[in-house]
Amino acid sequence: MPGVPYPLGATWDGKGVNFALFSEHATGVILCLFDTINAKEESHQIALTEKTNNVWHIYLPNERPGRLYGYRVHGPYDPKNGHRFNANKILVDPYTKLIGRDIKWNTTHFGYPLGSCDDLVMDKSDNAPYAPLSAVVDTAFSWGDDHPPKIPWHETIIYEAHVKGISITHPDVPQPLRGTYAGLASEPMINYLRELGITAIELMPVHHHVDEYPLSKLNLKNYWGYNTLAFFAPNTRYQSNAMNAVNEFKMMVRSLHAAGIEVILDVVYNHTSDGDHLGPTLSFKGIDNRSYYRLVRDNLRHYKDYTGCGNSLNMLSPHVLQLIMDSLRYWITEMHVDGFRFDLASSLARELHEVDRLGSFFDIIQQDPVISQVKLIAEPWDLGEGGYQVGHFPALWTEWNGIYRDTIRRFWKGDGGQVDEVATRLAGSSDLYGHNGRRPYASINFVTAHDGFTLHDLVSYNQKHNEANGEDNKDGTNDNISWNCGVEGATTDPVIRALREKQKRNFMATLLFSQGVPMISGGDEIGRTQEGNNNAYCQDSKVSWHNWMLDKDQNAFLQFVRRVIAIRKKNPVLRRRHFFHGQPIHGSEIKDIAWFTEAGHEMTDAEWHADFVRCLMVRLSGDAIKEVDEHGNRIIGDTLLILINAHDGTVPFTLPTSKKGSFWVLMLDTALEENRRCHWTSRGGRTYSMQGRSLAVFRSVLESRRHPQLNRFEPESEKDFY
Repeated sequence: MPGVPYPLGATWDGKGVNFALFSEHATGVILCLFDTINAKEESHQIALTEKTNNVWHIYLPNERPGRLYGYRVHGPYDPKNGHRFNANKILVDPYTKLIGRDIKWNTTHFGYPLGSCDDLVMDKSDNAPYAPLSAVVDTAFSWGDDHPPKIPWHETIIYEAHVKGISITHPDVPQPLRGTYAGLASEPMINYLRELGITAIELMPVHHHVDEYPLSKLNLKNYWGYNTLAFFAPNTRYQSNAMNAVNEFKMMVRSLHAAGIEVILDVVYNHTSDGDHLGPTLSFKGIDNRSYYRLVRDNLRHYKDYTGCGNSLNMLSPHVLQLIMDSLRYWITEMHVDGFRFDLASSLARELHEVDRLGSFFDIIQQDPVISQVKLIAEPWDLGEGGYQVGHFPALWTEWNGIYRDTIRRFWKGDGGQVDEVATRLAGSSDLYGHNGRRPYASINFVTAHDGFTLHDLVSYNQKHNEANGEDNKDGTNDNISWNCGVEGATTDPVIRALREKQKRNFMATLLFSQGVPMISGGDEIGRTQEGNNNAYCQDSKVSWHNWMLDKDQNAFLQFVRRVIAIRKKNPVLRRRHFFHGQPIHGSEIKDIAWFTEAGHEMTDAEWHADFVRCLMVRLSGDAIKEVDEHGNRIIGDTLLILINAHDGTVPFTLPTSKKGSFWVLMLDTALEENRRCHWTSRGGRTYSMQGRSLAVFRSVLESRRHPQLNRFEPESEKDFY
């Protein structure tokens, strides 16, 4: 039967399967059916004779879910003109919902004789015994009463994690589920995330990817997953034996939603696993190379590479845009995810060469009634000219704020001349996002992420140590803005260990007390170390996995992180929806935000720009939020005072006068390992001694809460300190 050209992919309707494949330049398409995952060749070859608007299609009434298939696509093998058709290669359907058989690396996957490195000559060997195969899947699933949590952006706290790494060693997760979607959805992991206090988990790539051929020869894997083969298929390496990857992924999302946790996917639509002109022919390259990829205009043999991964998808092609939009909508409507973080998003904005923030990609998303309603996060850079675009994305988008990361690292490292920059980042980066209707939550604040040092390594290493990656320590960035506190790597010195723990508390408190959306790199809260490896993309091992056997310091830091998250969630002034203006609140002389020196007077222009200044004090007025809750009631929270000392020595801070009828009570000091019962108070004018490299937070409390005889704050409960 001829079938229909839409939807693309393999679609089971309960009676049979419709197959549809786009290829503008192909001269013929063969559907190849395989009976088992061990099959060395296809059992049936079926020519697709129907072609509508460059989509080849057929309907097979007797086919069912579970059928393995691939394509052989005929056409010219002419790399100089951008064509790399090779019907000797079985190709993965770009719209496949499930990979039924993973790749087995073999030289036959390359469209040219690999040993010759001459891609102008076609290789005629058949890769069928080793090729990854697509699978027909039934997408029916009982979602029950599942609904997206829809956490507002300003209430969001993101936890970046790897599906396998987070649970693979957890002792309370059942052994068969560790490292899987079901493991992440298990009760111990759900309870942990809820107790931590995060509101969204951002999963590193779950689209099915392949390990690069050079890595396979080194017995290494692409652990991170930024090498996509199939944009609709959840990676089968994270499925347990209980069910297929599609249903298990859905079960995971349903469980996280029930716990009030959103699911955000890190997606890689900028390049594919086909690599450059010397890369393998696995899917897009052999289906229609010239349509799918950006090629060098005067040398169509080569690819424009804005990603550092060999190729860049052709965002000028309407069919590539359709592929990406169809994929995004599928993950929202069928898989129920709540948002996306776009890897190297600047590459998606390149119309001709320069980055164009009003490009077709953004226009289409802006008007899409489905995609525009979920959380959209850009990694606002790529490796091409002009690719660093922090602050330049449209109003619908939030961005990883790399400037925030670098500024906070430099400040706590002890670099001078940073206080004006630090103040801007703490206040929400209005210089980057205070235009075009954007809000403080356009800034995704982070100090560490999957790429680079972990938080523990940031305070333990001055240099990268990537020898295990097999590239002679040449991979990974050399500019880490890190400080090892005096010794490179692990140490038993109690003084250095204590300093490192304090620095970690400083970084985490700064992150959680900044305006914008905080993102915690998974495992930082339990002191995860990669032993100085700042590019652990190929380390599918204990180097990358969470280690749940916590020592005393790790347990203490976990409790600290829970506490600062609770403080953020308790205080609306730390998660404003609007930027501060530094102006007096109506009917008051108190400004919505005010910056002070350690002497207690407001900062002068000279002090803002002095290289020696490493101290800062900021008052955030709880009366200045000017927002209402869901019932229309005005939100008024506590006024907070944050003291920061990046000097290496003790500095006395004179607290400014508190609001009339109130006094300052200490909530937290990173120099103190445990201070929940520290009742230090002042009406203002009193000096508080700040230890070197520390941060403290006070809140304004009504005078009626002071004990008249003891002259101290009497808490009603432990939560008074949150």
